[in-house]
Amino acid sequence: MSPLLATVEVRRTERLSPSYVRLELGSPDLARFGVDGPLYDQRIKLLLPGPAGLPSLSADSWWADWCAIPEEARGHVRTYTIRDVLGDGEDTRLVVDFVLHPGAHGPGSSWAAEAAVGDRIMLLCPKRGVAFGGIEFVPGDARRLLLAGDETAVPAVASILSLLPEDAVGAAFLEVPVEEDVQSLGGPTGVEITWLPRAGAPIGSSLSAAVLAHLGGGRAPAVSDAEVDPDLWETPTYSSSGEPLSAEGRDGLYAWIAGESKVVTGLRRALVSDLGLNRSQVAFMGYWREGVAMRS
Repeated sequence: MSPLLATVEVRRTERLSPSYVRLELGSPDLARFGVDGPLYDQRIKLLLPGPAGLPSLSADSWWADWCAIPEEARGHVRTYTIRDVLGDGEDTRLVVDFVLHPGAHGPGSSWAAEAAVGDRIMLLCPKRGVAFGGIEFVPGDARRLLLAGDETAVPAVASILSLLPEDAVGAAFLEVPVEEDVQSLGGPTGVEITWLPRAGAPIGSSLSAAVLAHLGGGRAPAVSDAEVDPDLWETPTYSSSGEPLSAEGRDGLYAWIAGESKVVTGLRRALVSDLGLNRSQVAFMGYWREGVAMRS
């Protein structure tokens, strides 16, 4: 069965802070939206219009249909996390928070920065009763949690925190560009949230230091550009590098870390190679690469 491919329109816009804009996307077709279990860090695809506008695509063959459009006529496909779901039935709206990168807007942030109520895009998302994937937060029976990410991971972490059981224990570290980007997030009292405004410091420097200090010390190893996998995606059930998966966690800890690929690569090496965190209880995801346009 096919996922849900829907044309949606912007129902509401809100500038949350210097680096974030929030959009509510709605369509009667979203009445069929559904996830089998908690939403957590559910990813969706946004299909942004190009010079020829929105294309005609089939949910069964949307990618082949998209690639068949001449490159100069088609728009862009980008991946985002659902921050929240509002309403129900034909009034269902998906809330998506977009990061606005100063001076270096990509297709997604450029569109979001100018989006107005009534603007239309297409999205690919889960349909009730149909397997879709796109959720990587799978802590199993872990006794404590570690959530860490930069500004691109804040929406996913915020969603995860809002859905954790009340007795969850752990820590969340969130690096954002400036102090004004700090948000008020809900979550269990046993999960301590630490915000890390960069204020001009190198991307990931505060995040790496805070995560390693939390785990007992050390520093993230230097990572060369040649060592960065732009498709870095390591979870308990999948390794983009083909690394063998193992079966036990370290001290009952589950770590979920996402953000800029070079930063995540350094943290992955520090946690797995240096600190001995077991591969079965980690998720390391490169959401973006500084200075490199993502493919989708």
